[in-house]
Amino acid sequence: MTFHGHRARKRFGQHWLSDASVLDRIVAAADLQPGERVLEVGPGRGALTERLLACPIAALRAVELDRDLVAGLRGRFGAEPRFELVEGDALEVPLAPLDAPACDKVVANIPYNITGPLLERLVGRLDRPHDHPYRRLVLLVQQEVGERIRAQPGASAFSALSVRMQLLARCASVCSVPPRCFSPPPRVMSEVVCLDPLSPADRPAPALARTVEMLLRRCFASRRKMLRNTLAGLLPPEELLALAAGADVALEQRPQELDPRRWLALAAGLNRAQAPSMPVPEQTGAAPHA
Repeated sequence: MTFHGHRARKRFGQHWLSDASVLDRIVAAADLQPGERVLEVGPGRGALTERLLACPIAALRAVELDRDLVAGLRGRFGAEPRFELVEGDALEVPLAPLDAPACDKVVANIPYNITGPLLERLVGRLDRPHDHPYRRLVLLVQQEVGERIRAQPGASAFSALSVRMQLLARCASVCSVPPRCFSPPPRVMSEVVCLDPLSPADRPAPALARTVEMLLRRCFASRRKMLRNTLAGLLPPEELLALAAGADVALEQRPQELDPRRWLALAAGLNRAQAPSMPVPEQTGAAPHA
């Protein structure tokens, strides 16, 4: 086994985390329990892989795109019966084996150039969430993305992504990671985030989720405009005013000022207004957390 001579490839977004304290904090945040199965995306040279296999987990499934790293990883961990290595693109290959139980948790140093689509694949979409979500995801992302995921209403980082993620999972920051913790160092700050996906019972019902998604696209496309302008045309003016009042929203507000509950309330009211003869499922379960 050797990684000698292998250089980080820019096209794969390779920046290997080498700081022991950050690696330890990632493993601690994952809170791995005996018998759990773990998915690692982008194991690189195996620094985190080694720590994960030191935990009492049942299995570790790692997905790596770089064929040269695959050879080194097989040489380093191939004798470990709990280790399974899949060569391929994490956006395309099956993330769960067909002949074994699904993974319980995800640990990933996400290549920054595929963060959006990989998040969607791992967590799902607001209007198309996973039927069987992971128990926890611990992800190393660009700090800008981490801030958007966990941002609170009124913050400059608060966005449609904030609302979507906070309606799908409980989101928290684990730690910031400066460039010096990587080899080679990236040009941006990074952050480890922890996502605990909500159960299907605690997520918005499908009809409600679809309307929330429509509202987010419509309003955040012009985030500097007041809701009075971005929501215009959905309902007659007097009905729009009643909708806003029922959701405890002021039409003079801008989209980044509304917390996830207000978006749910707007969507529920709009569904009732547009289909008054049909019962509309309301949001159930726990409130979203940031």
